[in-house]
Amino acid sequence: MKSEAVGEDILEVEVTNISTHGFWVLIGGEEFFLPFEDFPWFKEATIAEISDVVFLNHEHLFWEKLDIDLTLNMIKDPSKYPLISK
Repeated sequence: MKSEAVGEDILEVEVTNISTHGFWVLIGGEEFFLPFEDFPWFKEATIAEISDVVFLNHEHLFWEKLDIDLTLNMIKDPSKYPLISK
């Protein structure tokens, strides 16, 4: 599923692939891999839930059905944002 941000700088967001290890998301022409090891909230999610992502503003992605909100910085460097709870 694709989504677009509202405003001057429009970024498309699309989940391009899902594997047993994680998933890839394309954000404004740049693709990122989100491994389930670093993003465990997605591990038990359905394909439909993972694919239903919107770009809230120039910094956040939101998966409404999963109630997950991630910034681009969290996706680019998850080691800077350790999990508080599991």
